[in-house]
Amino acid sequence: MWQYLKSAFFARVPVPGLGEVPVNILGVTAFAILGFGEPAFWFLGAGLETLFLYLLATNERFQKVVDSGHLHVSEASAEMKRQELIRGLPPELQRRFMAITARCAKAGDAVRGQETDDFTLEANQDALKRLEWVYLKLLVARNNLLSATSSETEDTLRRNIAVIEGELQSGGDSEALRRSKVATVAILKERLANIGRRSDSIEEIDSDLLRIEAQVELMLENATIKGKPQTIATDIELATNLASTTLFGDSGSAVADLDEVYRPRAARREAQRE
Repeated sequence: MWQYLKSAFFARVPVPGLGEVPVNILGVTAFAILGFGEPAFWFLGAGLETLFLYLLATNERFQKVVDSGHLHVSEASAEMKRQELIRGLPPELQRRFMAITARCAKAGDAVRGQETDDFTLEANQDALKRLEWVYLKLLVARNNLLSATSSETEDTLRRNIAVIEGELQSGGDSEALRRSKVATVAILKERLANIGRRSDSIEEIDSDLLRIEAQVELMLENATIKGKPQTIATDIELATNLASTTLFGDSGSAVADLDEVYRPRAARREAQRE
């Protein structure tokens, strides 16, 4: 509601020869000046201003205009951040993302070619954008996990652990050296566990990527079948926990911002009204 009140206060009306004039601000200023001569104008102005802001801010048509303006600015900023994420991917992952966006675009064209009502059309376009976004998030997460991979392999770490544990069993080390080796073994085992978890995460991401690709192909097939248009579903249960921004490394902040933008439109509009 605050954004509607703010927009109502700064509302502008196009006037020939003057451009867009902030009529409400001019009105408030006029009553403020008149009030110095007759204080009653201040009370009158306050009452009229309150009524004006309430009527305009609660007007459904005005709210739609405000929402469309905020949505335009938000999506323009989101597109810049999205492009930055894409440019941060290696060429092979960029090509993979371009391929999925092309298939989504083809599915969208097929839906528009049917006798689809406006609600279904908007819902399907929103669904395709969200699928593209989830796919991009998976690619960013995969690239981050691979970039963080150490040059040491599981076999190398296991050999190093075995060597140090053998030295500990042979004895002969000072107490300080023994404690240091025990601590080193613990660190190497933790790194070994991290490699295992990273490998599992990458496998989950690869599985989710293939699942989305299959889902988009199914959408395209369904969209090309003549008959009653269906709303595209995006409630795919992924193996990857994309709620954790740590999965995206330095891109975590941008991903969190874009998550807000790519929420379903109805949810975004409801959040804006709160």
